Amino acid sequence: MNRPLRVALHGASGRMGGALLSLIEDDARFALAGALVSADSRRVGAPAGHHAGLRYDCDWAAVGPLDVVIDFSAPAALPALIEQCLARHAALVTGTTGFDATQEAWLAAAAAHIPVLQAANFSLGIAVLIRLVREAAAALHAWDLEILEAHHARKHDAPSGTALALGAAAAAARGTSLEAAAVYARQGQTGPRGPGSIGFAVIRGGDVVGEHSVQLFAAGERLELVHRATDRLIFARGALEAAYWLAGKPAGRYTLDALLAARAG
Repeated sequence: MNRPLRVALHGASGRMGGALLSLIEDDARFALAGALVSADSRRVGAPAGHHAGLRYDCDWAAVGPLDVVIDFSAPAALPALIEQCLARHAALVTGTTGFDATQEAWLAAAAAHIPVLQAANFSLGIAVLIRLVREAAAALHAWDLEILEAHHARKHDAPSGTALALGAAAAAARGTSLEAAAVYARQGQTGPRGPGSIGFAVIRGGDVVGEHSVQLFAAGERLELVHRATDRLIFARGALEAAYWLAGKPAGRYTLDALLAARAG
């Protein structure tokens, strides 16, 4: 494509929205077509006014033609978001978490008409970690597997969406599901560790950006796979790389793993 990709940010007032705005401004591959925030966000102090000549607004009518939308908002905003993407034939990259089964079905239905890439974590390092976990869990099928994650004190959910994605990848590689294998809490007289279980441990404190460790144990040895994030911009960079790669693709569901495979040739 000879022109910059026209991108809209949905959820521009959040931490990720701010990081994306700063990166897009200096990236010649993109032209910012819109920066949208919800009416609720504006009531609690989202930035009003303009950025790069664009008004922060919750009105899609102010947004011009689009190639791709990057979404870091809230599950409740999904119906209107999908409607706009379908109407504009725009690809959708979403990092919003917490979708219920109905909302996941809406995303799946949208993917019949537009390209959709959904990820709980847009770090390309995490995408590689998920690959490695999948391979290790399958190769070391009988080893005990534990997932430890640490985040800042203000994080609301636990375990993190990324930890759950790591657990789901490990479970699938072993022919089971996370629902069947996960152990989220241990307290008191728990008895021996259950074979095939996937344990989770959570740390919250300070300003930790994000750390994930997947540990596999056998008699006499332990394998640790670790990713540490020290800068939130890595997530914004990953989302931009996903948007640039996704725009123009045929309709369907896409993953960061597919992006990595394409890069590897």
